[in-house]
Amino acid sequence: MAFKGWDKIRIQTAQGSVAAVAPVIISASRSTDIPAFYSDWFMRRWREGYVRWTNPFNQKDQYISFAKARVAVFWTKNPRPMLRYVPVLDDLGINYYFTFTVNDYEQEGLEPNVPKLAERIDTFRQLSEALGKARVIWRYDPLLLTKQLTVDRLLEKVAQVGETLHDYTEKLVFSFADVAVYDKVKRNLAAKGFGDAREFSPEEMAAFAQGLAAMNRDWGLTLATCGEEVDLSAYGVIHNKCIDDELMIRLFFHDKALMDFLGYKEPELNLFSGLTPADAGPRLDLKDKGQRRACGCIVSKDIGQYNTCMHLCAYCYANTSEKVVRANCVMRRSYSGEAILGKK
Repeated sequence: MAFKGWDKIRIQTAQGSVAAVAPVIISASRSTDIPAFYSDWFMRRWREGYVRWTNPFNQKDQYISFAKARVAVFWTKNPRPMLRYVPVLDDLGINYYFTFTVNDYEQEGLEPNVPKLAERIDTFRQLSEALGKARVIWRYDPLLLTKQLTVDRLLEKVAQVGETLHDYTEKLVFSFADVAVYDKVKRNLAAKGFGDAREFSPEEMAAFAQGLAAMNRDWGLTLATCGEEVDLSAYGVIHNKCIDDELMIRLFFHDKALMDFLGYKEPELNLFSGLTPADAGPRLDLKDKGQRRACGCIVSKDIGQYNTCMHLCAYCYANTSEKVVRANCVMRRSYSGEAILGKK
């Protein structure tokens, strides 16, 4: 049975009553780093109960209500500004987890505005200790090849970070950079002096996975690729779901509304045969059809906006150019953040 879209409701705003969608799962966000730059904005909008989002393709506005939201999935390279809100999120009864990208591209300058690696590792540790390591997923994403960044060099970098982080997470998710697919990625890389950046060949993907699997024997992490067609199961690598129903069932099984949406029923106790699966009936097909074919994510509603992330990573597909991002951020300050990320 196919998912037919989020419920539609009416909400009250400063402009009066408007139509809104009411998603169960919020993605925050594939399009920008909300924890790093917009944590205050997120908390303000969550308390208000809705956000106005602009579609990047047709520029039409859409209201998104949080009335039925049961999970927020945070994507970030720096959740430190959100650490102070962890008790608030818990008090508000929000189910949430983080996918936290910790790359080591300091020497190369590919991520000019992320904090120093040592600070990000410390933030990862603090977040994991606060939430539990199942709710903080380590991403090394994307893996990028240049003349200096060889497969062996990337493995060295992952090993150095992983030796510190592996005790604070259960999973490592990685992906191989898509350079040829996005013109703006090629353009931005060239502008930053990485015109020689290229994609992995199948043989290089296998070599990386083999090296990663070897170091993971000591770490014991689940290894997974994000949005990749390549089959690396021979090296113990699975295909990931970043918006992950299985993880939600494991972490938030107490939330009946969420479990009903996911189609999960607790096993029933039979006096003669023990626990037996409950009859859940037909389950919705929740795969997110709006993502790439190889993406394993289930449906969510993203509330971020392109061209608003000040990390200014050279490989980013969500920023057109540094000039556009800086212009948007000037406008954002002028309008207290609402003009770019969800106006009232």
